[in-house]
Amino acid sequence: MVVGINASRARSGGAVSHLVGIISEMDWGFNSDILIHIWTYKKLSEKLPLYPNIKLHINEVFERSIIQQLVWERFIFPRELKKSNCDILLNVDAGSVARYQKIVTMSRDMLSYEPGEMDRFPFSKDKFRLILLKYIQNASLRASTGVIFLTHYAAKMIQQSCGKLNNVSFIPHGVGKNFREAAKLRTTESALKNSVHVLYVSNIAPYKHQWNVVRAMAKLRIKGYDIRLTLTGGGHVDALTVSQKKLDHALQESDPDGKFITVLGYVSHSNLPQLLRSADIFVFASSCENMPNTLIEAMSVGLPIACSDRGPMPEVLEKAGVYFNPDDVATISDAVEKYLQNYHLMIKNGELAYELSKKYTWERCARETFSYLRSFYNS
Repeated sequence: MVVGINASRARSGGAVSHLVGIISEMDWGFNSDILIHIWTYKKLSEKLPLYPNIKLHINEVFERSIIQQLVWERFIFPRELKKSNCDILLNVDAGSVARYQKIVTMSRDMLSYEPGEMDRFPFSKDKFRLILLKYIQNASLRASTGVIFLTHYAAKMIQQSCGKLNNVSFIPHGVGKNFREAAKLRTTESALKNSVHVLYVSNIAPYKHQWNVVRAMAKLRIKGYDIRLTLTGGGHVDALTVSQKKLDHALQESDPDGKFITVLGYVSHSNLPQLLRSADIFVFASSCENMPNTLIEAMSVGLPIACSDRGPMPEVLEKAGVYFNPDDVATISDAVEKYLQNYHLMIKNGELAYELSKKYTWERCARETFSYLRSFYNS
C-alpha cells in the first residue's frame, strides 16, 4: 500500500506532534509493506524520523502565500500523487482542497463550529478566515472516503454543519512518553503545606480565558490561600489584540507587582514535562477544543485538574476533574478551592487522571490510523 500524506500546511503544535508521533511509533515490522510519501515544509521535515519506507517531498510553494498553496494543492498535488502511485491520500487537517481517488481526512479544528465562540472574535481578517475555513472544511469532509475525528464531541458538532458522513472513525491523539516519565518523578507531599503552584498551559486566544483564571486565583489569595499562578503559552504579542488586552488588564488589576503570577510566554514542548512536574494543580480553562492536547499531557503527569466543563473536556477527563464554567470567575476559584480544602481529592483525581491518560498513546494512534487506511485500500 502506498500512502500519500498531505502535511503541507500542518503548522499547529497538535498537527506537528501528531505526524511525528504516528511515524515514530508506527510498527514497521507489521507495516513493512507500506510506502509513505509525505508532502511537507522544511521545518517539519527536520522533525520527522527517517525510515527507508518514507519519502519526503519538500516544495518551496509551501512557504508562499495561502492562495498559492491552495492552487498547488487543488491542481498540481493530485498529479504528484498519481506520479508517486499513491493508493490513498491522508489529509492531516480538513482545510485541504485536494481531491483524489481515495481520501481520508482528519478533522482537528473546532472554532468555526462551536456555537458562540466566533462571537468572541472582533471582525477582522482572522475572523473572516475562520468563516471561510468552515466552508472549505465542510466540502473537504464531504469529499472524503473516510474521516477521522479526534473526539465524539467534535464528530457530533461538526456533522451538524457538514451533514452526516458515511464512514467515520474515532482516533484520538497520543501523548509523548516523556510526560509519563515526569509523573514518576513528581511528588505532591508539599502541596497544601506550603505555597501551592497552579499552572495553566495554553496559547493566548479569546476562548482560553486566562484573564478569568488570573482573577480567580486573586480571589483565593484574598481568602488567605498562598497560591502562585504560572501562565505559559504562545499567542498574539500585539498589545492591541483583544485577548492580550484582557490579560494585561487582569494582571494589572490582580497582581500589579507580580508577586504571585508569572507569565512565561512560549515554552518549548520538550520542556513542558518538567514544568508540569513542578505544579501542584493544573487549570484548563478553554471553552473550545477539538482534542485538548495540553489537558491530556497534564493528565499523563498525574496532576489534579480543575477543568472547563465545555466541549470534549468531560469526555476526555471523565470523573477525574473538578469542573467549572470558564466564563465565570467564581466557579473557577470554587473548583480550585475544592482541591485546596481536600488533599485526598487532589491525590485521588491525580491518580485517576494518570490512569485515564494511558489510553492516549502514539502507538495506539499509529496502529488505528494505518488500520483505517488499510480498510479502504482493501475495499
